[in-house]
Order: sequence, then structure tokens, then C-alpha cells
Amino acid sequence: MRLKDTAAIVTGGGAGLGRAIAERFAREGADVTIAEIDATAGAATEAAIRAAGGRATFVRTDVSSEDDVRAMVQAAMGRCGRIDILVNNAAVLLAQEEGRAHELSSEAWDLTMRVNLRGYWLCSKHVIPAMLAQRAGSIIFIASPTSMQGFTRLTAYSASKGGVLGLMKAMAADYSGEGIRVNAIVPGTMETRMTAQELSVPELREKLLAMAPIGRLGSPEDVSGLALFLATPDSAYCVGGVYPVDGGLTAV
Repeated sequence: MRLKDTAAIVTGGGAGLGRAIAERFAREGADVTIAEIDATAGAATEAAIRAAGGRATFVRTDVSSEDDVRAMVQAAMGRCGRIDILVNNAAVLLAQEEGRAHELSSEAWDLTMRVNLRGYWLCSKHVIPAMLAQRAGSIIFIASPTSMQGFTRLTAYSASKGGVLGLMKAMAADYSGEGIRVNAIVPGTMETRMTAQELSVPELREKLLAMAPIGRLGSPEDVSGLALFLATPDSAYCVGGVYPVDGGLTAV
């Protein structure tokens, strides 16, 4: 098992990409802390991992709350004594409240930034001291093609994900000399709970499908393998990398 005797935190681990990554890490031997705001979803992921013989603990966490994040990290440290991997994945996409810059409400902007960018920073902030003490760790950011290309009427989400890449690059530069590797995965259009509303519109689904040269939309399992690679010593020389898993969307 490639993650035997390691401890991992996966935010937004109750569904979609987060759940797939948490389950993959657990199958590879990691003790996984599932940081999730949805108690039902988080408990379900924990139960599924345990039923399969893995180790996992759900900790209800609002990643935009520093108190919640601090408590979640302390719980993981108390149980495992170390943190080897952090996957910053928890995010919101307020599709019905998005729009062009002048159409966007301050409330939608602020909530998107609190979860998608502040949440990544807070989780990293509270995990890094443990990794510095170990002089080892891998932090994986789940980014988005919206940080690299222009998508219409996704102002807040695009800005938040652009910030995610900026934060990742800054952290990679700051901490790589102390054994902490920071990288980003850029998934394309994935069939998850977050995108279900958009993908239920036939015209939009066809448009998004046409943007991927591979000819299909992605699944959470398409991302979990790359996350596993970035979590292991196989990626020891990977620092500050941006890795698309998008069926070719950003290649054309």
C-alpha cells in the first residue's frame, strides 16, 4: 500500500472529488480525516471507508471558520500524531447567483471567497506547523480551468480559483526547502454533486461535453489517481505544479 502509516486530511470529503480521493487514500493505507460541512455526507464517507476495511474519521468542519479548522486539525493530530497529506478540495459554486461582475451580489462574492480561497488558506495555515516539525508533507490544491481561461458568468468562482493558484505558487516557493511540497490539480468538467444542476440542462451539458476533446465528461475517479501520485514520494520533485485532468479542455 502506497500510503501505509500516513495521515491525510481531505476537505469536502463527503462527496464528489473529495470522497473519491478520501476512499482512494484509505485503500492505499492512509488514516483519513474527512473534513466536511455536511454531516450526513461526511458520516457516509467515513462509514464506506470503514466498511471496506480502511481507517477514517469524519470531523464536521466549515473550512471558512478558523475555529472549526483549528479543531479539525487538532483532532487529526490527536488521533494520528502527524499529518502527511492535506487535500484542499472543499468549495462552493453558486451557479444561480453567479453572473458578470456588475450583476454579482456582494453576498455571493463573499461566500465564494470565504469557502474557496480563505478555506484553502486556513486549512494550510493550521496543517503546516505539523509538516514543518516533520520536515515533510504534501499539500494538494484542487483548482479549476476557470483560473486559466475565461468562462462567462462565473465571476466569483473564477476569481476564487485564480486566487487558489496564486496561493499554491506562493506556498510552494515558501515551503519546498523545508520538505513541504505544494501542487495543484485542475479538473475539467466533472460529474459531481456540485455540477449536477448545470449538467441537468441538456444544451449546457452538450456545450461542456464538446469542450473536452476526449469526448466525455470526467468522473471523480479520474482525479483520485493523480492525487495519489502527488501524495506519495513518487512525486518528490514536483513542486508548484499545475496538473490538468480535463480531457484536453485546456489544451485546445
